[in-house]
Amino acid sequence: MEKNIPIDVTGMLPLIDQKLMELLRSLEPADWQKPTVAKLWSVKDVAAHLLDGNIRILSILRDDFRGENPSINSYQDLLDFLNGLNADWVKAMKRVSPEMLILLHELTGPLYCRYYASLDPFDKAGFAVDWAGESESKNWMHIAREYTEKFLHQQQIRDAVGKPGIMTKEFFYPFIDIFMRALPHTFRHTAAATGTCIQLTITGGIGGSWFLTRQNNSWDLVKETSYQPATIVELAPDDAWKLFSKSIRAEQISDKINIQGDPQLAAIALGMVSVMA
Repeated sequence: MEKNIPIDVTGMLPLIDQKLMELLRSLEPADWQKPTVAKLWSVKDVAAHLLDGNIRILSILRDDFRGENPSINSYQDLLDFLNGLNADWVKAMKRVSPEMLILLHELTGPLYCRYYASLDPFDKAGFAVDWAGESESKNWMHIAREYTEKFLHQQQIRDAVGKPGIMTKEFFYPFIDIFMRALPHTFRHTAAATGTCIQLTITGGIGGSWFLTRQNNSWDLVKETSYQPATIVELAPDDAWKLFSKSIRAEQISDKINIQGDPQLAAIALGMVSVMA
């Protein structure tokens, strides 16, 4: 019997890449230099970072070429290494024109998508999804993380230039559903009585509700539960993608977050980070 893939977004990668190409081709010259919520990165920098993702995955995972073999002994070591790679790439790509960026995306995007489509979703992934607390991941989870990268950075560009397009049920719900996989890891040091439940709701027609429940001395993420939530946290989709990617902090949008119940549990939930940061 064929196994059920917990989160299957492999088929979504070509669709979100198509939206990216439509977006990049629509940009005016001035749009490329507009600032984004990605700290010091402009629209062009974010587009360059997305290209780096395509090339890095094809080089390392498909072609088995790493180029560098850093000494990684901790999460901070990994974070520092990745931040350095990202900064180096973005700096080098400043000399590349928007037209060349688009061309390179056109070349590498389909290759990237075909590579992931070729994988067995239950084989061991080349990279673990650290922000979900995994020291080893299956391909389906790694591909899910890759989808969140594709969505997040494209949405940063759309947010900067005022072009909607992917804040829809089709594209946003898989993104936020994957992001929620960080909730159990976020609460890993939080003790609570068995049956304690935290409800995190993303409002509007493109969101949903997720429940974190305490069972057998661990936290389990489910979409339905019979437990009465000790805490309910509600926030809008546009705030959620920025908050859980660490682009903004909860205190900056406190007037837009609805909290019912235990404020300490709510604060932990709102501190979830579903990216390497």
